[in-house]
Amino acid sequence: MLIGHTDPAKYHEARGCHEGAGAIYYMSLWDKFETNWMFIHRGFLPPKSGIGLHFHDNCEEMYVIFDNGVRSTHNNNTADLTGGSMVPCLTGESHGMYNHTDKITQFMNLGVAGLDGKYDCRNLNDSLENSIPGPSDKLPVRYIDGSKLELTSGLVHAGKGRLKFRRIWSHETFRTNWGFIDHIILPPDTSIGYHRHNKMEECYIILAGKGMATVNDETIEVATGDAIPNPLGGSHGIYNHTKGELEILNMAVTLEKGKFDTIDMGDDLSKR
Repeated sequence: MLIGHTDPAKYHEARGCHEGAGAIYYMSLWDKFETNWMFIHRGFLPPKSGIGLHFHDNCEEMYVIFDNGVRSTHNNNTADLTGGSMVPCLTGESHGMYNHTDKITQFMNLGVAGLDGKYDCRNLNDSLENSIPGPSDKLPVRYIDGSKLELTSGLVHAGKGRLKFRRIWSHETFRTNWGFIDHIILPPDTSIGYHRHNKMEECYIILAGKGMATVNDETIEVATGDAIPNPLGGSHGIYNHTKGELEILNMAVTLEKGKFDTIDMGDDLSKR
């Protein structure tokens, strides 16, 4: 099974990223997609470093801040955001961020290309070091917040037990073929059942805990920091075999905007 493992020893240095301050450190968790999904990057911002202000004519990105905080700028509005924040940058919008604190900030960057499938970018020559924060409600920010999760009404893809679920972002938000980002907690001995997609790619990103992931009939243990992609035509699911909670983000990109498909395989994966 092909999995992206977060490994700080493999982070590479990027100085002046989009003409930003200092150096950031990151790696690609995954960039081998068949849809217009471009990448999943995982890294950190040292104090007084950042990603300079820039925009994309066709691509869309989203920064996910895991801890500490950043000073985030979106379309000339700036606010200080805390860990758990997610800010999408749609096509034609500008964005960047600066770590104004004295601690390292862990982050992830998700990217989806436009219909041409190509990356594009224009820097705006602003490191954001002197940006002045205002109210956060000027930014399209949402948070990974466990208190907002709700129990599913039934089984998920013929899986086992009820899960805690929230759709943070849906396809209506985006201009590309970005499908959704879901926040899910699997209690012990529960699962997302084995299922297949022909028109979309998904990826489970493990935020906390451990589980047994199955992709195309191969099952392995996964843990915090792992990204488990499911290619077009592939089958996948995940089971929490531990006594603790398994917390994930699930992201999808479709071949056609807003067109989803699922075939449940009738396997809750608890016996794998």
